[in-house]
Amino acid sequence: MPERNPAPDFAATSLQDIARYAAENRPPPVEAWNPPHCGDSLMRIARDGTWYHEGSPIGRPAMVRLFSTILRRESDGSYVLVTPAEKLTIAVDDAPFLAVELKSEGEGRNRRLAFRLNTDDVIVAGPDHPLEIRNDADGPHPYLEVRRGLKALVNRPVYYELVELALAEENERVGLWSEGLFFPLGDE
Repeated sequence: MPERNPAPDFAATSLQDIARYAAENRPPPVEAWNPPHCGDSLMRIARDGTWYHEGSPIGRPAMVRLFSTILRRESDGSYVLVTPAEKLTIAVDDAPFLAVELKSEGEGRNRRLAFRLNTDDVIVAGPDHPLEIRNDADGPHPYLEVRRGLKALVNRPVYYELVELALAEENERVGLWSEGLFFPLGDE
């Protein structure tokens, strides 16, 4: 499997070019692969986005990126690493991805929001990639749909950046538009 190009520098790249990168670097069609289940991968993805194998962190970012491209969420909510030949279970503490950087262009209904993930995936929030807030006992937790049931937890600094942008706009509700959809960022 060829290695993907690294994500572009968000600060120096237009959102149009970031969106083009995202479209050109799609992962393989794991949803079409139906190999037999072969066991447990002995891998885990922690809430902070760190990938572990047999309890030790995977230190090579290229390996994490590669594994992330063959990650799939099953209909029962479990996660697997899948190739055309085998399927292995993987434990995920919360969400398998972490949104670590934000790029915003435009304002109001013309705004577009792009997120860089800890795996160097790039996601533009919109109809195929909605942003949602889950309120738990310990506060709001923002998530971004990455692909086919896989979500990214938006890290706190990026969430605060989103809220700051939303508060600067005078919408009826606290939230932001991206790709023509409004995403509320809190309770009303």
